[in-house]
Amino acid sequence: MQIAIVGCGFVADYYLKTLANYPDLQVAGVMDRVEERATRFSAYHAVPMYRSLAELLADPNVSIVLNLTNPGSHYEISKAALEAGKHVYSEKPLAMTMPEAEELVALAEQRGLLISSAPCSLLGESAQTLWKALREKQIGTVRLVYAEMDDGLVHRMPYQKWVSESGIPWPYKDEFEVGCTLEHAGYYVTWLTAFFGPAETVTAFSSCLIPDKQTDVLLDRNAPDFSVACIKFASGVVARLTCSIVAPHDHQLRIIGDDGVMGIEDCWYYGSPVYIKRMIRIRRKTFMSPWKQRYPLVQKPPKFGYKGSQQMDFARGVAELAAAIQERRPCRLSPQFSLHNNELVLAIHNALETGAPYKMTTSFDPIAPMPWAK
Repeated sequence: MQIAIVGCGFVADYYLKTLANYPDLQVAGVMDRVEERATRFSAYHAVPMYRSLAELLADPNVSIVLNLTNPGSHYEISKAALEAGKHVYSEKPLAMTMPEAEELVALAEQRGLLISSAPCSLLGESAQTLWKALREKQIGTVRLVYAEMDDGLVHRMPYQKWVSESGIPWPYKDEFEVGCTLEHAGYYVTWLTAFFGPAETVTAFSSCLIPDKQTDVLLDRNAPDFSVACIKFASGVVARLTCSIVAPHDHQLRIIGDDGVMGIEDCWYYGSPVYIKRMIRIRRKTFMSPWKQRYPLVQKPPKFGYKGSQQMDFARGVAELAAAIQERRPCRLSPQFSLHNNELVLAIHNALETGAPYKMTTSFDPIAPMPWAK
């Protein structure tokens, strides 16, 4: 199956490096609104280049458009691709507003197409292992989840010097204007909704603690750089999710059940070990064991072919979408699943110091684990 990439920015290198794990996926070509960037990317990865979006969408060989543009362009590019009869895999978020996201999902359904959204870390080895252990009731009935997505004081880091393998600078202006919740909360939101079902309500607080994050370019808007949310799922489980680029780096996930605690240290590593700490009883006292037990990963993660602050298979979501199309089955990261997670993340992002409860309006059918994780 042939795919075309729109957007040759910082994250595109990670997709190209991990596409090598899926020889059935071929890159028909790449395109970027900045021709110089597309030319550099095309030459570095030895892939064809389209001169315009119209040329890309007119290519009858392209089945999937991989939308890696900046978040503000996701809706426009995805809509154009769907209208051209292409399936779409979009970087997060699906869209910056719910009306736009709902329009994309409705358009895909009308055209008999699929639209799916990153992140795809739910399909990774650590997430699938956790999910398997939960189905086995390894820690009994789950009551509570603590999830952290804190990345440290990014504004104090040398982010202006960060470049991708092909030499593309980290898009710090876009990152700061979009905000860390829309950029990063999805890494755990997708796990939580897959594990515990649709969210019913979310009570959140978000704030911009550091409005002046750079000196060379003024931000057009200040997005929240901190958020915290309490999410109630249809299953009865409650999760607390924090996300920031202020607090010290912490990507822990802790799932608390009647018989113990299960978790990982970092969702950005597909091979992050899964641990279990069980309740033990000594005489008349019951307490949490200080020792962690390893729960074996369902399979060994592949090599990702790049170095960085994470080890994730960015192309796995694209491969899952392609497989669903070929096998004529529902996609695990389905349109409704992607839409529900988009709504949940937007509810957290838009809380803006109000703390008001938000009642979710979307839902999705249960999704299946990966075949090798059942």
